[in-house]
Amino acid sequence: MRNRRAGLAKVVACTAVLAAVTAACGSGGSGASPDGKVELTVATFNEFGYEELFKEYEAANSNVKITHRKTGQGNPHHQNLFTKLGAGSGLADIEAVEEGYLSQVMAKSGQFNDLKEIGPADVRADRWLQWKTDAVTSKDGKLIGYGTDIGPLAMCYRKDLFEAAGLPSDPEGVKALFATWDAYFEAGDKYVKATGKPWFDSAAQIFNPMHNQAKTGYFDRDDKLVIETNDDKKIWQQVTGAVARGQSAKLVAWSPEWQNGFKQSAFATKTCPSWMLGVIEGNAGPEHKGHWAVTAAFPGGGGNWGGSYLTVPKQSKNAKEAAKLAAWLTAPEQQIKAFVAKGTFPSQTQALISPELLNKTNDYFGGEKVGLLFAEQANKVAGAQYKGPKDGEIQDNVIAPALQAVEQGKTAEEGWQQVVEGAKKAAK
Repeated sequence: MRNRRAGLAKVVACTAVLAAVTAACGSGGSGASPDGKVELTVATFNEFGYEELFKEYEAANSNVKITHRKTGQGNPHHQNLFTKLGAGSGLADIEAVEEGYLSQVMAKSGQFNDLKEIGPADVRADRWLQWKTDAVTSKDGKLIGYGTDIGPLAMCYRKDLFEAAGLPSDPEGVKALFATWDAYFEAGDKYVKATGKPWFDSAAQIFNPMHNQAKTGYFDRDDKLVIETNDDKKIWQQVTGAVARGQSAKLVAWSPEWQNGFKQSAFATKTCPSWMLGVIEGNAGPEHKGHWAVTAAFPGGGGNWGGSYLTVPKQSKNAKEAAKLAAWLTAPEQQIKAFVAKGTFPSQTQALISPELLNKTNDYFGGEKVGLLFAEQANKVAGAQYKGPKDGEIQDNVIAPALQAVEQGKTAEEGWQQVVEGAKKAAK
């Protein structure tokens, strides 16, 4: 799931992954610029919608100069972050962190400032949705980051393909099909029987949100691997059972084949965080305008896929000024401006009731009020699942390959053994 921004930007501005980085990437917060201003460096990736906001902040704070380090993709940004954490120098005053890498950052929480201590006194934790703040709060109660965007989950589906299969196709009528995972897979069986075509794009794109809804993830809060005793085997059996019944298109997410699958009508449903709307439109193309729809429902309740945080590493030479800027960038007013600029969905409670957000529509999806729809979905998320330090590695390098192996012919039981063995190896 850490690929949530993949494909949204093609130019990598800075791909340094070594401790000895080039001048193009800078060397950390410099403290002060030659003209005596406080110089703050901000490192982000892909599109946060901050370009105009930086200008606005500088205009209102004449003593501050902002230098933006913008990397085109998330992986090199985070590789650079972890390399410089290990080196002990070179980080920006503000470092963006995507949720897929958050468990690794929380494992090094001692290297980041507690924003409860250095941040503006008027910034309250309830500024954000509770689960957004919980995910970035350390075991000893330190707030490591301010929440930026989120990716509340709904379901997207092809109206025309549903109609051809004899299924309801209007956004209200389909909600019953997406009420629970059992209902979702049951509808998938009906679709496959009626059409002979796949129901969803890939097993991994179904397993991951199901896993993230569970009370306990791959690790308990003592960082003990619990994959053999939590709900994952049951989830595995549900997903691989659907694969065996022909529901998966067996496409690897973000691959050229997956991208082309939208245009070729290779599947009828898609787990759909708010940012996925743009991905669908870009891949499906204008010929499918009006065919895709989105509904305010997600099996099992709510869920989230994607979103980031702004952190202030202890390497910063201007930590309090950096925290002040990070607090401003993540305030409701600025989150709405970023949403308008780049479509990043707000995580602030006040931003989620903004008329500008709630009245936002999407013509490609039939004029649906997508702002209101995803705001409702954001409030359905039950809580933040604890992520252990190797959580992302297990998800990306163990679960996904094992599911792909099952899609290519390995038995579900063989695939599960691959998961257990791989998870134990990764957790060492």
